[in-house]
Amino acid sequence: MAVFVGVTLEAVNSKGKRVCAHQWRRFSRIWAQCRQAVRLPQGNVNGKAGPVCLAVTQAIFWRGDGMWQLWMMVVAAGVMLPQAMRAEVVETGAGPMEISRVADGLDEPWALAFLPDGRFLVTERVGGLWLYAADGTNRLQVSGVPAFVDEGQGGLLDVMVHSGGEVWLTYAEGQGTGAGTAAAKGRLVDAGLVDVQVVFQSPEGGSGGRHFGSRLVEAADGTVFLTIGDRGTGPEGMAAQDGMRAEGKVIHLNSDGRAATVQAGMLPGVYSLGHRNPQGAAMDGAGQLWVVEHGAKGGDELNLIREGGNYGWPVIAYGENYDGAKIGVGQARDGMEQPVIYWDPSIAPSGLMFYSGKLVAEWAGDAFVGSLKFDYLGRLDADAGFAEERIMGEATGRVRDVIEAPDGAIWFVSVNDGAIYRMGPAP
Repeated sequence: MAVFVGVTLEAVNSKGKRVCAHQWRRFSRIWAQCRQAVRLPQGNVNGKAGPVCLAVTQAIFWRGDGMWQLWMMVVAAGVMLPQAMRAEVVETGAGPMEISRVADGLDEPWALAFLPDGRFLVTERVGGLWLYAADGTNRLQVSGVPAFVDEGQGGLLDVMVHSGGEVWLTYAEGQGTGAGTAAAKGRLVDAGLVDVQVVFQSPEGGSGGRHFGSRLVEAADGTVFLTIGDRGTGPEGMAAQDGMRAEGKVIHLNSDGRAATVQAGMLPGVYSLGHRNPQGAAMDGAGQLWVVEHGAKGGDELNLIREGGNYGWPVIAYGENYDGAKIGVGQARDGMEQPVIYWDPSIAPSGLMFYSGKLVAEWAGDAFVGSLKFDYLGRLDADAGFAEERIMGEATGRVRDVIEAPDGAIWFVSVNDGAIYRMGPAP
């Protein structure tokens, strides 16, 4: 049955067009809506797949897409979902871990954040901000989200719940004929953001849809770090090395949006420079800021960030350009920081979290990072030079974000499945 579904995804519909990822994401949304309509749980459907399958096929034909091949895929999915939606057990160095699906039906999910009462927020890069009950049910779309540009890698990106109670967001903001990374914050009231304030805007937008970053991290003192990609300006351009530009920087802000760090000759707020595309950031137990960032062809990096540090891009790099050409002057230069570790070949790292050890004591202090390219959740052992264990399973397709839940479980975002998963010790 699984083979049949895979073949159908590569088939053509009655209009002669390939069943593409966009149509699959649409199916995922319809499936979630139909499941909610008949009040099925997120987990095992307990033999009720048939009625839901019928509702989905009717919704697809009513929309007039002419997707008879997709209809066959839905029938196959209806047969196999009772098994596929059960928890999965994966083996790890700390013993067997159970991975269970908490929420699904998402269209390119990007980030995840918990509210103090256990509910959680999820961003979709192209779709908006969603509010979930603690058990993953009763999804509501949040209103009041700032306007954002859906272009390439840009859209609605990170979400963070500040200790002061405000919800922070990063997104691609339209600027003239281009776009730049921006950050805003607001208060969540019912299912809407109110008193929304834009707290950071790139001084000038760039063309194209690459390398917006971006992650938000709160420090112990309540200040906020914001990571921004180089917008595809390197290796030819040097925007990441220009202290008066926002591209390729870590920005440091007070909780009210004012610059928390001011360095001579730099844009207010610039904390560090020379970054390519940092899409993971976290504070460790000692209060230190770390980021993971995409390299070019090879050379993804884990970096320990210090104020005023220059992390080299595009003057130094451990990868090469996509055409095989050398980048900059090589792998090192005086006055530029070296990564703690780097990956070659690239894993396309996204999301970063330092684990408390609350549920798995052996993992206390270790870092977790998602891999978009090789479909795994990586554990970096802080006591072993950040040696990597790769945790892989059916659920770990294109892991975009990873965070620790209030109970100590590890939650992560799968782009491939359009889903949120929970991982913890198997019973």
